[in-house]
Amino acid sequence: MARGQLRVYLGAAPGVGKTYKMLEEGRRRQHRGTDVVVGFIESHGRPTTEAMIGDLEVVPRKTMSYKAATFTEMDIDAVLARRPQVALVDELAHTNVPGSRNAKRWQDIDELLDAGITVLSTVNIQHLESLNDVVEQITGVTQRETVPDSVVRGAEQVELVDMTPEALRRRMAHGNVYKPERVDAALGNYFRVGNLTALRELALLWLADKVDDQLDRYRADHDIDSTWEARERVVVALTGGPEGDTLIRRAARVAARSKGADLLAVHVARSDGLAGSDPANLARERVLVESLGGSYHQVVGSDVPTALLDFARGVNATQLVLGASRRGRFAQIFSRGVGVTTTAMSGPIDVHLVTHEAIGRGRREFAARTALSTRRRLAGFALAAAGLPALTGLLWLLRDELSLASDILLFLGAVVGVALLGGMWPALVAAVVGFALLNYFFTPPIHTWTIAERENVLALVVFLVVAASVSAVVDLAARRTREAARASADAQTLATVAGSVLRGARPLPALLERLRETFGLDSVTLLERRPDAPQTPGQQRDPAVWRVAATVGGQPCLAPGEGDVDVPIDDELALVLRGRPLDAADQRVVEAFAAQAALALRQERLAQEAAKAGSLAEADKMRTALLAAVSHDLRTPLASAKAAVSSLRSQDVSFSDADRDELLATADESLDRLSRLVSNLLDMSRLQAGALGVTSTAIGLEDAVPRALDELGERGRAVRMRISDDLPAVAADPGLLERVLVNVLGNALRFSESEQPPLVTASEHGGQVELRIIDHGPGIPESERDQVFLPFQRLGDRDNDTGVGLGLALSRGLAEAMGGNLVPETTPGGGLTMVLTLPSADSATTEGDIEATEVADRAILERLHRRAPTSEQTP
Repeated sequence: MARGQLRVYLGAAPGVGKTYKMLEEGRRRQHRGTDVVVGFIESHGRPTTEAMIGDLEVVPRKTMSYKAATFTEMDIDAVLARRPQVALVDELAHTNVPGSRNAKRWQDIDELLDAGITVLSTVNIQHLESLNDVVEQITGVTQRETVPDSVVRGAEQVELVDMTPEALRRRMAHGNVYKPERVDAALGNYFRVGNLTALRELALLWLADKVDDQLDRYRADHDIDSTWEARERVVVALTGGPEGDTLIRRAARVAARSKGADLLAVHVARSDGLAGSDPANLARERVLVESLGGSYHQVVGSDVPTALLDFARGVNATQLVLGASRRGRFAQIFSRGVGVTTTAMSGPIDVHLVTHEAIGRGRREFAARTALSTRRRLAGFALAAAGLPALTGLLWLLRDELSLASDILLFLGAVVGVALLGGMWPALVAAVVGFALLNYFFTPPIHTWTIAERENVLALVVFLVVAASVSAVVDLAARRTREAARASADAQTLATVAGSVLRGARPLPALLERLRETFGLDSVTLLERRPDAPQTPGQQRDPAVWRVAATVGGQPCLAPGEGDVDVPIDDELALVLRGRPLDAADQRVVEAFAAQAALALRQERLAQEAAKAGSLAEADKMRTALLAAVSHDLRTPLASAKAAVSSLRSQDVSFSDADRDELLATADESLDRLSRLVSNLLDMSRLQAGALGVTSTAIGLEDAVPRALDELGERGRAVRMRISDDLPAVAADPGLLERVLVNVLGNALRFSESEQPPLVTASEHGGQVELRIIDHGPGIPESERDQVFLPFQRLGDRDNDTGVGLGLALSRGLAEAMGGNLVPETTPGGGLTMVLTLPSADSATTEGDIEATEVADRAILERLHRRAPTSEQTP
């Protein structure tokens, strides 16, 4: 059976018309003769959506019970039994009621697809798993219902239902999305123009990436290797040479000319695994590419032009930026170079050959760095000077037993030995000297520089050529072996460094410490030029010009000139090492360290700035939530009190004594409610500011709980209490403890049935007294328990008539301020148990009054900040 197809209608926000478009498509297919049913539609009470269902067949929903509440879900078995051609299933990211066959609706849809049923569904951009944190940063709302991106990307069709922010807000204002009483809060919170614009951009960009994926799959399925210029992509080739910065900036300017163009940098590493480029330069160039909004890539290939063009075609590049050859004119006679070869093979890809200052200077710098040491070259010359005369004397003694051919072979062996020890130049000298000795001592007529036979001339010439060639090959192999060993050691060092940095909480100190340990240095210091420091001739030794950004080890260097090794990173940063000088090979690795240290410093500072911005964002969220909550919850008591007072002052109506008493009671009750609300807001502000004063004394719970119940009035008389008379007193602030108890007990009463009122029990364990407020109401799912302690939250935001949502958040904060805690537990048999833990008076570590310390206030503040208030719930 063929698998069904999935079509997803993607929207930037609720209300853009996804469900309407899905129903419209369903009706279109129905009129075309397709068997279409509605598996599940959530109309949210919108008349236009309900009218669009029209004569479409609707599969009855399944009714499910969960914790004394009734819910309806899609009846997947009924849809499978009906076996339509097309099923309309709304809300792809929906979480099913616990007890359902599948946890998520997208898993239900997957079953329908496996049964060969085509499914039309809907989803908003904020529900995609990969964008969850981004949406939270934009809107301040954590989306708990998400769907894996792979599910939506796997759909055969994804259609964007787009609408401008202004049009969506007008639609909301006309009452076409939410009920009138919810419109003001929605427009002022989640549906602000900035939020909607950002969400719309996210939706467009995500869909553009999916279109790119579809295009790549199409080209791969049809073996299309040519470039399709659907979007400008500029690839810049890097060699690790000094021209890299120039090429990157040039490529960035080319990419900037086209809106939305991609910048990609690529380095082709040699397939033999040997270092052919400067890792320090590559590290710096990578940082530059990423700072310009591009991405860095590295591929391996034996043929650079082929590898480069394979990468460019693989990413569908439209333009390729290369540097003009650094090879000299003589070298270009034998090879056209990478740039010319790549241009000839590029096909439809535009190639830019960029000039730079290093043109024609060759690549001697790299060759010099990989040559054999001076000691080995001197040893090679010494071996040639001593070995060749000794060999000549030995062969002279054996001249009657050996032929000229044997002498040539023995001299050739001597030249190879010199090449192995000292490299090519000592071997070339040995070859020339060996040629002369063979001619003078062993080629007839001997002791003359003339050669009598032509065959001997040919033999000696061949000896010289073979000796020189073998010397070059042996020298190359020896240098390659040394390079490989060095590259392996460098790679191992850098891998160790990367591991230690990734495992460390602070990457910059870990990086500098690893550098110090690796090279046995006394201290490593990262210096930064002061912003206001002038450019002076002696600035390298002037501590007034520099400041220490980070240091490890002993006495730090205060200026680059104070260290044994100074590695400039850029115009603003320098890495200074103290302890010993480093050779050229080690300095290459240190330069790579330096580039990573600069990157770590920038990341550390970005993290600090993000933390500061986060604090400001948290404060802004709190203010926004406060305004949203106050704008709604102050209206009811104010309106009630004002209406009662206005009625009493009216001269047009004559009230009876009973009516007057009722109006006065209404005003009194409303003002009491307003007073409690303002008190809660003030206490929450004090908690967040760390300015709440706590005066703890010994107080018995058998006295505190009845006072809290009296505060609750008639409702409090229903609460049952089981507190032993011999229970130790607790160390708490009487006023704050009463506030906590009133809030928690009031919450328990609100969700308890009259036949099962809350129960209060208490016990003592290890110097802590636990007070349990037990109710048998609907309870709270474990995954949502932390949410109820967020300021300005009511679970689900379904009840807008029970206060501003500060009760439990304030209660936990007050409990922590008194050295205790407030945590929820599940009541056996169903319901919620709030456990208030407080220190017993006997175990208090201080005498008399205990004032809240700055440490306690700071802990409370940090905890509240970790719980970001999320008043802007997605409707």
